[in-house]
Amino acid sequence: MSVRTEQRPDPQARERGRGGATATSLHRSSDSAMDTVRRGLRLSPEFARGLWLTLAFAVVATAGKVIVPIAVQQIIDNGLSGPDGPDLAFVTRMVSVCAALLVVTMICSYLMNVRLYRATESGLATLRRKAFRHVHDLSVLTQNSERKGALVSRVTSDVDQISTFMQWGGLLLIVSSGQLLVATVLMAVYSWQLTLVVWICFLPLLFGVRWLQRLLSRAYLKVRENTGDMLGVIGETVMGAAVIRAHGTERRTAERIDTSVLATRRAQVRAQRLSMAVSPFAEIIAALGNTAVVLIGVWLGLDGDLTAGQLIAFLFLMTLFIQPMMMATEIFNEAQNAIAGWRRVLGVLDTAPDIADPGEAGRVLPRGSVRVSFEDVTYAYPDGPVVLDDVGVEITPGTRVAVVGETGSGKTTFVKLLTRLMDPDGGTVRLDGVDLREVSFSSLRNRVVMVPQEGFLFDSSLGDNIRFARPESTDAELEAAITELGLSEWLASLAHGLDTPVGQRGESLSAGERQLVALVRAYVADPDLLVLDEATSAVDPHTEVRIQRALDRLTHGRTSVAIAHRLSTAEAADRVLVFDDGRVVQSGSHTELVAQPGVYADLYASWVRSSA
Repeated sequence: MSVRTEQRPDPQARERGRGGATATSLHRSSDSAMDTVRRGLRLSPEFARGLWLTLAFAVVATAGKVIVPIAVQQIIDNGLSGPDGPDLAFVTRMVSVCAALLVVTMICSYLMNVRLYRATESGLATLRRKAFRHVHDLSVLTQNSERKGALVSRVTSDVDQISTFMQWGGLLLIVSSGQLLVATVLMAVYSWQLTLVVWICFLPLLFGVRWLQRLLSRAYLKVRENTGDMLGVIGETVMGAAVIRAHGTERRTAERIDTSVLATRRAQVRAQRLSMAVSPFAEIIAALGNTAVVLIGVWLGLDGDLTAGQLIAFLFLMTLFIQPMMMATEIFNEAQNAIAGWRRVLGVLDTAPDIADPGEAGRVLPRGSVRVSFEDVTYAYPDGPVVLDDVGVEITPGTRVAVVGETGSGKTTFVKLLTRLMDPDGGTVRLDGVDLREVSFSSLRNRVVMVPQEGFLFDSSLGDNIRFARPESTDAELEAAITELGLSEWLASLAHGLDTPVGQRGESLSAGERQLVALVRAYVADPDLLVLDEATSAVDPHTEVRIQRALDRLTHGRTSVAIAHRLSTAEAADRVLVFDDGRVVQSGSHTELVAQPGVYADLYASWVRSSA
């Protein structure tokens, strides 16, 4: 293993490091409302699948609403007020035809709803899958740019808002638009003069709603943002409940939650106040319109231009006309809420992953011992100082390497670049001579496995958590792996063995037991390169012996890189890399380094004193 420890970086490399890394924060889509809807529909083609048949059912269902006004007009003008007096046979026929058509309308309405719900749920499922998978493709830095709860809200509650609109507001929008058109056409057939009066009365409302739409768009985007922030705060406090109780910060935490909840409430109230501003205006216009229609209709009737049945039918039709206008407030309310949610989801999808899988063009590396090379690697976190400074390291196959250094020296960044959780600003990280950026993710994850300091466990059984790395593993294979790592005694101590439930985040197990599960999981994955973040920190001595024994067997014959918080790990390593201020300042075996003055000797002396 070779290491360059003396060469200083040139100033230009340092400047590249300072400016090269940028955290890709999640975007906010700035598309117009219609552009947002169009993009959303393109992302989920299921929304439009079979749309024409659904619209056909909607047309019939909407047209069926004018059956009653027409029937009333015919019965009054021809059945009750005919030249020969009341015609009961005609009335009976009209009632029968009306009833039959209403049954057809009901069936079409049912089919329209079923098809709409099915298409909507399929489209939303596609949208959720795409958003969720894209979140997983984003780098760790990008994911950390938002609270986890706020990020989750983008693929849950924001999509739920779209669902509410598509299944309720969208349905109303289709039906109301058709109802408005049909009512207008039929009203014009009865009296173009009265139809003109109705539209003149309602035109100010249409212009007002268009102006209000822009205000509602901004208001509901603020609602969705505040809701995401609120979920993030609540998620943090639930996950950190033990820390909150331990430090007695319940009151301060409650105040923080209250602030977030009240901010969400204020945003909701403002948005609702804007949306409700239309209702009183619409009611006044509707009252004026009805009054004008009755007065002008009576006048037209006296001149013989309008029959009594036509005037009554017109008033029925005007009710059908007014209803969509009155519903416009609620429809626009849900529409703007949905568009705000759509924009936030599109913001996720618009955020380009800065750690991209080369996909089919990626290199697939053959299995076997791994050689690692860092060539002039420089890295800086966004808006921060350089944390790796022109690092050059080569790790030969089968070598067990310990990485040591003070907090902030760059050792964690080193292993993140090695596992390609991040890409360097300058220089290249190679695996068997191939730039990591050219290796397909599937090949990289098969060859390189990282065991973090706190292995995450899912709320399932012990066996399911171990076989997470290799789902096809049988219980017998898992038990064999546990035995090979010298942990059969520990497994036997668990009442239910592999069926032992671990609880949410593995809370039913101790910290040491969770680490044992992570090590067995890594062993089952059978990587060529094993990366460890000190596995023996913060555990009791008995568990530390178990973990150390498992580590010795896990790393045997493999290339391994371990961040060593306890220098007992460095003692057992073949080579030690000593980081200081972003540079590798020493390299060699524990025996070599402890015998010479330097950073490692000082660290080791300090560790011995603290362990005494």
